[in-house]
Amino acid sequence: MSNNNEHSSNRLIWLAILVTSVIIATISALFIFLQFTGKDYSKIGLKPVSSQVETPVGLGDNNDTSKENLPENPVDFKKLSEINTDIYAWIQIPNTEINHAIVQAGPDHDDFFYLNHNIEGNYEFAGSIYTEKQSAKDFSDPVTLIYGHNMLNGTMFADLHKFADSDFFKDNEELLIYTPGHKLTYKIYAAYVYDNRHILNSFDFSKKEDLKEYFESTTNPISLSKNVRKGVKLKLSDKVVTLSTCTKDGNKSTRYLVQGVLINNERTR
Repeated sequence: MSNNNEHSSNRLIWLAILVTSVIIATISALFIFLQFTGKDYSKIGLKPVSSQVETPVGLGDNNDTSKENLPENPVDFKKLSEINTDIYAWIQIPNTEINHAIVQAGPDHDDFFYLNHNIEGNYEFAGSIYTEKQSAKDFSDPVTLIYGHNMLNGTMFADLHKFADSDFFKDNEELLIYTPGHKLTYKIYAAYVYDNRHILNSFDFSKKEDLKEYFESTTNPISLSKNVRKGVKLKLSDKVVTLSTCTKDGNKSTRYLVQGVLINNERTR
């Protein structure tokens, strides 16, 4: 009798292990599948190359800011606004796959809506590249945080990790953000692993002392994994963007940051 009970108990244990294994395998497969799904919106947001007419060098000088003399904005914001009025900017980093619309949730949604919704407002695991409502849409804040997932298929902000390679970091320092009527060029000066604190809520950037201290910490970050561009010194009047994504190891207590300082704000048409 005791042997039968023991065999039954063993069968139940093995059955439980089997069911658990199947569930784990299914969840893992689903996670990997979701990591490789998502629509490419860059083809929707960018104007065809043939329609992007560059202004010849020299035109528009002498304080001539008439619209016809301004360089063409490559982003079709009119078309994007028809898709979703929450789209307000576009980010592009040369030599990476980062070429995405930037969204900010409207009054009907919280700050984390686009963590798992695409730019059309539909649920999608990959989410969107987004900022929180406390960030100015003209990028006039001293520090602007831009968030995006680290997707296994290399989309969203996965390519930020390229800047962990010292050679890539050295050779690639340009970060572009387009808004309606403007092209913002940033110089990437730091890339490093940071803790997971909410930066905008952890510092009071309206105080000069706090801003100075924070700026100095970004040019010499305390991190075992970092690349910093030599010779970059930030002024209190500077505008910095911080791109934030998950670290490669998936550690939820850390984030990977790439930071750039605004070096040019050019009007476009």
